[in-house]
Amino acid sequence: MKKFIALLALGAAAAPSFANDSSAAIGLGGLELTQNAAISMDSEDLFLSRQLVTVKYRFTNSSDKDVETLVSFPLPPLPNGIEGYIDAPSFSDWREQLEFKTLVDGKPATLGYYEVVILAGKPDAKGVEARLKTLGWPIKHWDDYEFSEKYVDKLTQAEKDSLVADGLLRKEPDSDYYAPNWQIQAHVTRKQLFPAGKTITVEHSYKPIAGGSVGGMLSPEYRKDSEYFNEYQAAYCIDNAFLKGFDKRIYAERAKAKARGDEYGVAYTEHWLDYVLKSGANWKGPIKDFRLVVDKEKPENLVSFCMDGVKKISPTRFEVRKSNFEPARDIQILIAEFYDPNAL
Repeated sequence: MKKFIALLALGAAAAPSFANDSSAAIGLGGLELTQNAAISMDSEDLFLSRQLVTVKYRFTNSSDKDVETLVSFPLPPLPNGIEGYIDAPSFSDWREQLEFKTLVDGKPATLGYYEVVILAGKPDAKGVEARLKTLGWPIKHWDDYEFSEKYVDKLTQAEKDSLVADGLLRKEPDSDYYAPNWQIQAHVTRKQLFPAGKTITVEHSYKPIAGGSVGGMLSPEYRKDSEYFNEYQAAYCIDNAFLKGFDKRIYAERAKAKARGDEYGVAYTEHWLDYVLKSGANWKGPIKDFRLVVDKEKPENLVSFCMDGVKKISPTRFEVRKSNFEPARDIQILIAEFYDPNAL
């Protein structure tokens, strides 16, 4: 779904954003999220913003035995081909940029970091990294076009077709262009002891590295002609009220810019925040008490995300509360922010 991001990213920032704790295991195929039948997630209190993320859980071990397991906090996969992103080659420094901290019952936890290679659209595919090594292809690549010129263009048509069938390459529609179809997904891990019959609290806090585009899909002209807008609209549940508010703002800003003879015109940014929520369904039963707060930062900003029961609780914050919640999809948040280009 993220294939359009690289096309839009003018001055954008790559984005490992958010995730949900999940039981995990490291097997021959890499780290895997697993079900845990003994531990329930009693509550999750989640706060999402571009500046800070905090999440607090309460877990209970309902069995009569202590349970020690690997717990993973999976970050969203790095999008295919991130040409145009700010500091893309230094993306491996995400550990320092996130400033990730975990407290268990108020005490700091020791964290580990693990990366797995997955196929876009086929996250359960096995042996991707080994296959890439056999082909002599780099796992980390920062420019789809550069990669294709160096590696894909040397292949025969039969080889290209075979790799597309296997999921390692994707062919762009109505084009002879082939691009890499694998992604890197990072996990923050820790060993966790859940004492028999007891409840523990786990708190995470970090600074998200939010993605974004200067201008982009929301522009009236772009969304009229773009083959990707329907995909974009579905990902963020963009409704007519959001588009009406956006159009009102952008046409008003364009009129102001024209009146003052502003050569820069109207400037706005589309910010993207992702949260891997589905992994929260790996514990025993549903999330008994779930609370989400999304902060759009400025009252004039526009925000859209897929969740029902949204309630505005302040000029910038929106709340969702659910009982016995079983997440069926991850959260993707879109924030549209207008600004004065002359002030930069």
